[in-house]
Amino acid sequence: MRKQTLHFSITIDAPKDKVWDTMLQDATYRQWTAAFNPSGSSWYEGDWTQGSKILFLGAGENGELGGMVSRIKEARPHDFVSIEHLGVVQDGHEDTTSELAKQFAPALENYTFIERNGATEVQVDMDTVEEHREMFETSWPKALQRLKEIAEQ
Repeated sequence: MRKQTLHFSITIDAPKDKVWDTMLQDATYRQWTAAFNPSGSSWYEGDWTQGSKILFLGAGENGELGGMVSRIKEARPHDFVSIEHLGVVQDGHEDTTSELAKQFAPALENYTFIERNGATEVQVDMDTVEEHREMFETSWPKALQRLKEIAEQ
């Protein structure tokens, strides 16, 4: 399947260190990423340091555990983070070798934080396949709006 890169951005009335923390700390990450999961549950296991393995997880509609197997390709705190998706998690099992996993991986998801006059523009660039494009085009704006609401509190 051919990948394409989608672009999203939002300006948040908060300094970039606060926006970075709100975006990536566990408790607030769970809040803004709920937009991506029909069950409203989304979390990660791992950390955001360069080279680290990180799993992005969520409970499916029937309670099954799914998500992405990834690593942090690059991390410059408060400025930029690049996530490299390497495979999928299906029913709680990591898979980086099947045909399904190879449809998604490798793929990048990059977050850039640009501060201007005390506000922060968050830019998201992510690789996806056509079958997921519509879902991301619907979910990312909702997720970023939720991130904005949390960070501006």
